[in-house]
Amino acid sequence: MNFLTFKSTFQDYPVFSRTEIKKHFPNFDPKNLVRWQKKGYLLKVRNNWYCFEDHQWDERQLFWVANRIYTPSYISLEAALSYYGLIPEGVFTMQSISTRKTNTFATPIGHFTYATVKPSWYFGYQMKESGRLYCAIAEPAKALLDLLYLRPELQTDDQFDALRLNMAEVHAVLDIPKYRHYLETLAGPALQDRGRRLLAFIQRSGAYAVTR
Repeated sequence: MNFLTFKSTFQDYPVFSRTEIKKHFPNFDPKNLVRWQKKGYLLKVRNNWYCFEDHQWDERQLFWVANRIYTPSYISLEAALSYYGLIPEGVFTMQSISTRKTNTFATPIGHFTYATVKPSWYFGYQMKESGRLYCAIAEPAKALLDLLYLRPELQTDDQFDALRLNMAEVHAVLDIPKYRHYLETLAGPALQDRGRRLLAFIQRSGAYAVTR
């Protein structure tokens, strides 16, 4: 197969799978993938997933890749908090939530991690557009609660302070009624307790006026 024909078919996809290749080219010879990797045209992202070596990446495209190479999953934890500006640091690992087993992929285009949750906790994400692509990312309220869900050691003001939350952005984007709804209707007693402590900590920061 001619590589230029192949590239014109998949150039709008940050990554593509062998299954997708077969849909477009039923008689495709997989040996082409090996040959094109040796020539530096393609990179193997993980088993059965590939990208073009010269692709220019942005954050949302990497989020989309995270969604695609391990499904179901959505971006959360510090990756989502950084995206919303709720923590000051940039995050170089694409952190996701999944109902599948915990997993990590160190790839040529980035580091992807997946933390497992029970199916009843798999909610609270929204679709964000990037060009013609859509990536699933936790809402701000759910990203905070996912952090508490997966890190039960987060319990005290000192530990909450170590998160270095940008309280001005918390004030701007955090949906407190939604946070409370998720916490009070879907979380267990221990998580409810820590979730209320975090909310009280935010209130005491002086930058967020919480009303009941």
